[in-house]
Amino acid sequence: MGAMRKPTAHSPQNPASAIKPLLRLLRLASRGVLLEPAGPGETALLRPQDGVLLGRVPDALLHKALADGLVRRKGNALAATGEAESFLKRAMAEREDEIFAGQHGERATETLVESDGSRSTVRRNLDDQPFSTVARLRDRTGKPYLPPEAVAAGERLAADFERGHLQPRITASFEPRLAQKHKGARPSGPDLTDSALAARLRVGEALTALGPELSGVALDICCFAKGLEAVERERQWPARSAKLMLRTALLALARHYTPPPARTASGLRHWGQSDYRPPISRP
Repeated sequence: MGAMRKPTAHSPQNPASAIKPLLRLLRLASRGVLLEPAGPGETALLRPQDGVLLGRVPDALLHKALADGLVRRKGNALAATGEAESFLKRAMAEREDEIFAGQHGERATETLVESDGSRSTVRRNLDDQPFSTVARLRDRTGKPYLPPEAVAAGERLAADFERGHLQPRITASFEPRLAQKHKGARPSGPDLTDSALAARLRVGEALTALGPELSGVALDICCFAKGLEAVERERQWPARSAKLMLRTALLALARHYTPPPARTASGLRHWGQSDYRPPISRP
């Protein structure tokens, strides 16, 4: 059985419609409140000092918060747990990311399929044009320069890169450090969600599979949104060589994400009639 995941502000367990009431409940519970029935399906939250009504919460939401370990109840007293504090910090960080993203480009929500088959969402910046431009390139015959599986691999790497909150950590030695950290190491960072940590591990595994020769160009174009000419200029490559290197990298990445079926060893075969028997040499 896998480890239990921490609830996050935008996880399937906490739909967007329940986030604001849940955050309000946790903020009130962090100061301590008293519970009192308020009618069908609702519970009143009272200030312990004078019994002033602070708000009401649906019973279903209260039970969910208790089940997730965000609050604890003793009699009619309700208090927040340490997990609630971390939850509030993560929710605030996600909200700040959304505000920043809204000010710096058009966003879209995409579905990411995890390795275990589960689905989750990730926010993508539609203004990151370089990889989208490369994905639309055509060869001399008019066919797409990048096969569909290569485009899908690049988009998957970019989605994991963004989900892992790796964009702010751009450094010249990014690739080898990230590839070295993924083996059994828990990446550092304040209150990273389990999904963000898993995304970082997937990025590290992908870079290791590509190796130092190909990982750099995949990161530059798919994740850092650099253009082909910029990559060639920075790496002092010949003109029009970046797209060839990117194609090679993404095809290798596609094989990493979707390995080809293993070949089964076939035994020796001999074609002959039904009554054929091999000759046996005698000494």
